Amino acid sequence: MGGQMRNARTIKISLIVALGMILIPLLSRSVSATDGTAAMINQGDTAWLLISTALVFIMTPAVAFFYGGMLRKESFLSMLGQSVIIIGMVTLIWVLFGYSLAFSGYKSDLIGNFDFALLYNVGGLPDVNYASTIPSILFSMYQLMFAIITVALIIGGIAERMKLKAMVIFLGIWTCLVYLPVAHWIWGGGWLAKLGALDFAGGAVVHITAGVSVLAASIVLGKRLSVLSGNGDHPHNIPMVVLGGGLLWMGWFGFNGGSALGSGQLAAQAFANTHIAGAMAAITWGLVSWLHLGRPSVLGLISGGIAGLAAVTPAAGYVDTRGAIIIGLAAGILCYCGILVRKHYKFDDALDVWGVHGIAGTMGMIAVGLFATASINTNVINNGLFYGGGFTLLTAQLIAVVVVWIFAFGITYVMLKVLSRFTPIRMTKQEERVGADIIQHGETAYS
Repeated sequence: MGGQMRNARTIKISLIVALGMILIPLLSRSVSATDGTAAMINQGDTAWLLISTALVFIMTPAVAFFYGGMLRKESFLSMLGQSVIIIGMVTLIWVLFGYSLAFSGYKSDLIGNFDFALLYNVGGLPDVNYASTIPSILFSMYQLMFAIITVALIIGGIAERMKLKAMVIFLGIWTCLVYLPVAHWIWGGGWLAKLGALDFAGGAVVHITAGVSVLAASIVLGKRLSVLSGNGDHPHNIPMVVLGGGLLWMGWFGFNGGSALGSGQLAAQAFANTHIAGAMAAITWGLVSWLHLGRPSVLGLISGGIAGLAAVTPAAGYVDTRGAIIIGLAAGILCYCGILVRKHYKFDDALDVWGVHGIAGTMGMIAVGLFATASINTNVINNGLFYGGGFTLLTAQLIAVVVVWIFAFGITYVMLKVLSRFTPIRMTKQEERVGADIIQHGETAYS
């Protein structure tokens, strides 16, 4: 009898141990998933974001070719060189503290903290605050590419007249004082996100900040000598512009489609909306140019496509194809008019960064308030005005637009004025005549 009892106790103990060996890992996994430390990595989502990150990266050399072809041949190489400098500089800032300030301190109103400095605690596990199915290090690298291309856009507006040393200092400080706060306000859970403003892939964070900052910089820097002499708006290599524009168009599929942070239905809709809006804007720009000038220029057609891509960026994951068509058509008209306004007031935005990106980003942000629908994205709490949601979302979008316009313009203007007191920021007349390629790099694009 005693032996049977001992055997029974042994069996019970064995069952308890075996049950514990099964339950403890399950319970620990459940707790970990709750606090976000071991959420499930989705291989499909990860693969798509790896591809999208590479696509967004290629946009920076693409924009260098796109802009470089529109400059004088004496400045083409400088545009390529500056893009490489920006890749290195912004990456350094991002790794040291930039990603941390933009994306740590989730829900803090104005700026993050230094929890992720040097990418500490950023690795193979996901951050459920931002992307719960991909490694956090991949999310960080994806967002880095957005920071790089935003800064790269600015060099198009200040081309051919800013000293290289001053430009590097200016854009480094600009990244810290303008890009990082705005990225946190909208994408990092900051106060504009709490207000309800939506920006799927960077209408405000990328295009408005860059475009409006170029407007401020062109006012401070003044006109290029080539513009004063009447020779500043003649591209030296339009085929290079089209090549760069085509690569930008391809990269935009990662820019907008990747912002779904997954490889499902939302990414497919954003992918489709991206192409539709770009194509509609290219056609519209060409028709407007035909009516206005009697011909559709090749430069105008590709510029129209870029305008449509920029305009749909904040809306790509919130609107249906009807919204994308309207956004593209409107972008072709409004951005064409934006360039006419720039020419009328004679400020020297060298490559129309404000007229294309600033105007398109503004229009796209407002379009979200008109056309966003929860049927496309469940994160849309209030539908746009034309989809029965009233003025709630539109009001939040307008506030975001006004705030980012004022902030980006004001910080950039004051920053350049202060910088000019410590170091020369404008190339001399002789340096401008010789060209930035020789002056800045001691090399030429063409022999």
